[in-house]
Amino acid sequence: MADKTIMLACSAGMSTSLLVSKMQKAAEAAGKDYKIFATSASDIDNQLENGSVDVLMLGPQVGYMKGDVKKKTDAKGIPMDVINMQDYGMMNGEKVLASAEKLLGL
Repeated sequence: MADKTIMLACSAGMSTSLLVSKMQKAAEAAGKDYKIFATSASDIDNQLENGSVDVLMLGPQVGYMKGDVKKKTDAKGIPMDVINMQDYGMMNGEKVLASAEKLLGL
């Protein structure tokens, strides 16, 4: 069982798939057992209801949804933020993982 579950959400869940694999490699290299997955922005509500998500990171292209999503995650006590555009563009798994861990207080 993974220690923490990190959900990334973007327009269709496709562009974050590469970032997920880079984040998983960074986590494994650091000896951390995290479940990291990508989903579409339209599936956020479903995942929050049915999954055990510890942190939610929005892709920059859906950053405009932050206000609405934050209300939902705050109600569930789940930290969330928008992924830094430069880190996203460079597919920097280590930096995005570090951002997620910071939100988790790790």
